[in-house]
Amino acid sequence: MKEVCHISAACMAAFVLTAATSVRAETNSVVVDAGADLRVRQEVAHNITGLPGAPGAMMPRAYKKDVNHIRFRPRVWASASWDRFTLYGRLVNEFREHIVKNGVKRDRRAYNFPDEVALDSLYLDGQGLFDGFLDFRIGRQDMFENGHSVFGLDRILTDGAPYVGSRSCYADMIKLTFHTSDTSKLDAFAIYDNGRNIFRYGNHNSRGRPMNAIHPGDSPDMDEWGGGLVWHDSLAEKTFPYKIYLIHKHNESYYAPGRRRVQDKQITTIGVDIAPEITENLSFELDLADQFGTISDGNRQAGGQMAYAAVDFHRSRAEKGLRPFSRLSVYYMSGDRHRGRDGDNDTAWDPLWGRCPQDSELFQYGTLYGLGYWSNITYPKLTLGLDIGPHHRLCAYTGPVFAAAQDHAGHADGSGDSMFKGELSAVRYDFPILLAPKDASGFKRFEIFGHVMAELFNPGDYYDSSRPAWFLRWELMFTF
Repeated sequence: MKEVCHISAACMAAFVLTAATSVRAETNSVVVDAGADLRVRQEVAHNITGLPGAPGAMMPRAYKKDVNHIRFRPRVWASASWDRFTLYGRLVNEFREHIVKNGVKRDRRAYNFPDEVALDSLYLDGQGLFDGFLDFRIGRQDMFENGHSVFGLDRILTDGAPYVGSRSCYADMIKLTFHTSDTSKLDAFAIYDNGRNIFRYGNHNSRGRPMNAIHPGDSPDMDEWGGGLVWHDSLAEKTFPYKIYLIHKHNESYYAPGRRRVQDKQITTIGVDIAPEITENLSFELDLADQFGTISDGNRQAGGQMAYAAVDFHRSRAEKGLRPFSRLSVYYMSGDRHRGRDGDNDTAWDPLWGRCPQDSELFQYGTLYGLGYWSNITYPKLTLGLDIGPHHRLCAYTGPVFAAAQDHAGHADGSGDSMFKGELSAVRYDFPILLAPKDASGFKRFEIFGHVMAELFNPGDYYDSSRPAWFLRWELMFTF
């Protein structure tokens, strides 16, 4: 698995040559293209709810301190395409300016302009080889494509670098797709994900920052590797798509906060995801997965369960005008009754490479079971929305959050036994400001998008605070 990084390094020279190109050009059947984007966002949060009493928790308790900063993320990319192949590379930089000062001198802040520049994409892509039988992508690449996981496993493979998830969602990966028929295909992949990312340059604060940490303060020597198979098929004239997946991951031992040694862990996940279309306007999804494995410390057992079920109502995509949609869903991830106790088995759902709160930005700042460790949750929710036009959507959801297991971690003294975590609600509005003409190229592709969102969490008896926590964000994205 580790050889994937060396494959990325071998592509570096070609990336440097193409990155200087700012317009699309075609020479000797090689198409060279390049572009850039800039994301600007402000995030404000108050009374973030953490996990009192848990080892390595980001927040010791629910607290009043505000988070208020503006974040900037410029990226530049370049590609060279010929025949059925594409070489693609992208550099990224993110820095933030704290509006609410925290008393730390500027030159000693964890994030300080210009922070760091990192290589977050460098891959070779091949499409339609052997008469359309094989596609491949080798190198550093996004785990997201068009807002979804590359394999359509949105709850399994979503984020390769959770410690900086807002900046980049990548991993070093080999991905092969075998098209076995018009309705079926097999994805095979191998991932190597390390905490160092040797392809980055920054100031003295950023250089030691781990890139794939589970807990704040983790050392940058944590390595993860693994792979899996995903079978896609469809029944009943393409109206009953399903996926079957088998994934293995190995976490090598690393140091958590306080120099506590976290032992090796290996976990195997097997699952099935079905998404039949009941009618033109009604669909259903069911995703079930089970995990089993071991922790090297005393050969302790590890493993958890995940279940997701949803019923969707939507207007036909062929219809013009306003298209309302709704979803009733429930999301379950197992927890651990003895979380943090030495020598105990780990029965909580392991988020694999999906260590980001999928339903909550607020929980990214006050996490459960570690950094972005979205687990020990039963979350039924109702989602209502309205598609207004291209890139134009209003969406809101709400629902109660319950603990899947009484982990006694909710109060500062560890005595809490309530299963009710609270009520989580959010609303988001995405809108276009400037759209490029169809088939535009070069600077004519310039577009501007924006969104605003608000999130509210009313803590339940699980926490030692009853003060509501809230999160606000606005964002502008400039791209060409």
